[in-house]
Amino acid sequence: MVFEPAPSPPIRSSVIEVAHAPRPRRDSADDEIVRRLKGDSEPGAVRVVTSDRWLADRVHAAGASVHSADSFRSLLEAI
Repeated sequence: MVFEPAPSPPIRSSVIEVAHAPRPRRDSADDEIVRRLKGDSEPGAVRVVTSDRWLADRVHAAGASVHSADSFRSLLEAI
């Protein structure tokens, strides 16, 4: 999960990676997600949850998969 800007107080999780964009500006969280994917040795093992079409296209280009926010929420509600 990438925030823009960093949440206060910080959020920590042992299950989900929580990060923040280095500079608050338009699309900086999206840019941080793509930067992390490009630096990942196995981007195909990463799934990004977003309903932003432009980010989804960038995520696919970096080799990761995308899950829409609506379908992800439905999965969570089914648990």
